[in-house]
Amino acid sequence: MTVVTQPDVTVVIGAYEAMPYLVDCLASVEAQTIGPARMEVIAVDDGSTDGTGEHLEQFAARAGMPVTVVRQENSGSPSGPRNVGLGKAAGRYVFFLDADDRLGAEALERMVAMADRNGTDVVLGRVEGVNRTPPKSMFGRTLERTDVFSSNIKFTLSAQKLFRRALLERHGMRFDESLWTGEDALFTLEAYLRADGVSVLADYTCYYLVGREDGKHVTKTGGYTLRFDSARALMKLIADMVPAGARRDELMVRPFLITLLPQFGPRFLKDDEAVRQDKLELARPLMEAYWTPGVARRLKVHERLRLHLVAEQRTEPLLEVVEFIRSGKQAAALLERRGTRVYLAYPYFRSEGAGVPDAVYLAGPKEARAFPGYREPAAHSLPRRALRRIRRLLPSARIGAAAA
Repeated sequence: MTVVTQPDVTVVIGAYEAMPYLVDCLASVEAQTIGPARMEVIAVDDGSTDGTGEHLEQFAARAGMPVTVVRQENSGSPSGPRNVGLGKAAGRYVFFLDADDRLGAEALERMVAMADRNGTDVVLGRVEGVNRTPPKSMFGRTLERTDVFSSNIKFTLSAQKLFRRALLERHGMRFDESLWTGEDALFTLEAYLRADGVSVLADYTCYYLVGREDGKHVTKTGGYTLRFDSARALMKLIADMVPAGARRDELMVRPFLITLLPQFGPRFLKDDEAVRQDKLELARPLMEAYWTPGVARRLKVHERLRLHLVAEQRTEPLLEVVEFIRSGKQAAALLERRGTRVYLAYPYFRSEGAGVPDAVYLAGPKEARAFPGYREPAAHSLPRRALRRIRRLLPSARIGAAAA
């Protein structure tokens, strides 16, 4: 009688027009020190026409581990192939590997060992960029057990993590196929929030994020409206899963800063008037629902100022601020209260008629420390005062919701 042993990890590879990068990707899978007996591969060719599917089938025929190849019509985003792979996975853990990228030789062995050792449901392995900029802030040191509130992991929401499959199945988690961008952020943040602990493996490069010379990647960038769809979905997830308060505000920083704010950066200067107004209209309900004093005070001054103007739907001042930032100018620092307050004089600071409150320009301690003469205020006094001032920027109804 043949005894079928459950693999430790299922590697799910979604591939679309992935040649020749797929060659190195699959070679890195074969080279895994965890060994072929402890892994399986589910590879999904998402309607490629460049030989990707044929190469996957050749790999399946020679590989030492079980390999399942699925060939399907193009789905338009990475979500479909990942969901197909997840549906067929048998491993205790699942790892989503993009066909452009590759694994460090000991990646799966180390990550599985870390998850088993700590009982954690998600493991992040250090990422190194190859012609691409990798996430860095969360990989300062190895963390055997942490969570999304105690670390910087909220700033890496790509799907290239090790997930305990029982967690995903228990909550019926799948990638949202209605989103054309940001679907991995939604999936990964939900996993962070539902996980019984997250581990960060920072002392070994587990994943090589490869920049394609042809500029093509699995994700299709699409238009700006898709970015607002992504921000809306991520903000709603956070609001649904985390009660209002400091912890929610801490997580909301991520979609405001990474997804929404870039729509009001240098590209905003190049947009025509119709697109600018459309962006402001798309942002309006997000600002009304989720922009709180707690989110505002966690941002740098120039970030807070732009989003304040977005919330106020003020196009012309916003354009002037964006142009000031794009020019690379340094806002003058004004120290007050014996150096315990630093105001950064971006456009419209204390400008008669502009109506932008001083609190918008008040640097938090981390930003203020860069300026000579700054003195740390007495413990707890500045945050309370800053929060009171920022609250005055928001309509009373919104403050009531934020405090609830």
